[in-house]
Amino acid sequence: MKRKLRIILPIILIIAIGTIAIRYFVKVEEEINQTHLNIFGNVDTRTAQLAFIEQERIDQVLVEEGAVVTAGQALAILQTNRLKAQMAEAQAQVSALQDAVDRLEAGTRSQQIDQARAEVSAAKTRVANAELNYQRLKQITDAGIVSLQNLDNAQSQLEVEKAQLKVREKALNLALEGARKEDIAEARNRLQAAKASLELFNIRLKDMTLLSPSDGVIQNRILEPGEMAGPSRPVFTLALNDPKWVRAYVAEPDLGRIAQGMTATIQSDSFPGVTFEGWIGFISPVAEFTPKNVETSDLRTKLVYEVRVMARDPRNQLRLGMPVTVSVDLTTSPGPGKDAAVKG
Repeated sequence: MKRKLRIILPIILIIAIGTIAIRYFVKVEEEINQTHLNIFGNVDTRTAQLAFIEQERIDQVLVEEGAVVTAGQALAILQTNRLKAQMAEAQAQVSALQDAVDRLEAGTRSQQIDQARAEVSAAKTRVANAELNYQRLKQITDAGIVSLQNLDNAQSQLEVEKAQLKVREKALNLALEGARKEDIAEARNRLQAAKASLELFNIRLKDMTLLSPSDGVIQNRILEPGEMAGPSRPVFTLALNDPKWVRAYVAEPDLGRIAQGMTATIQSDSFPGVTFEGWIGFISPVAEFTPKNVETSDLRTKLVYEVRVMARDPRNQLRLGMPVTVSVDLTTSPGPGKDAAVKG
């Protein structure tokens, strides 16, 4: 009996080793000849927190959660009564400064020039009369008929009239020359500053309406009418339609078989028979332990690498978090990736 066991045991051992070797080589051969690698993951997208630039109470919220929105669509509106009152004040200031600039650029009116000339002519007449009066009093003063005080008064009046004539002549010259270039430039600069302030109010008025930055789906509606909104208080969370990718994980032994730019197909149980085109847009350079939510054929804990497979979804059928199966075509040439490839 012992002799039989000595003969049988080596034979069994040889058969077992042969079987293991055959399976190993068959598996290696299958991996070599394999043209596709199946990996599993979930659909992922970017989200945006949408907030107003201005700080004011919300007047209207125009969309609900789950609404499909397009780029430029109005989502919410703030109260604008206080801002419009400030805009009216700024508009009035612009009008006043514009009138001032027009007045300076037009120069002195002809009626004002005629008036200044008439005042100069009248001043000359008063000077001539004062001169005659002074000369007459001087003659009779020498004869002792009029006191020296009267002569001094006449002389003072003559000097006053001459000074008034100079004032009138300078006023006429100013009227003829018009406003100084420096005054006109200053008025224009004040007008430009007022217009810039008004333009800022117009920009702020546009900012009172919250617009969607791109196509997407309203994921969360955070604030309601009557609540105070501001740059630090988002009103909505927007899930963007593009880019859209599958976040999957590849085991370390399969890492050398894939490369960025390889094409892939994506399938979901929600759409039987529907295949979405894709490509590998990112491979993580850092290994990590298998996350709890990863579905693979080998469930034991081991190191994996995150892979992002970019997806083409023109009909927007794939949803955030949806589990999918990705089949990577290992026969395609690796490359830098498509235009929409996303880096980690």
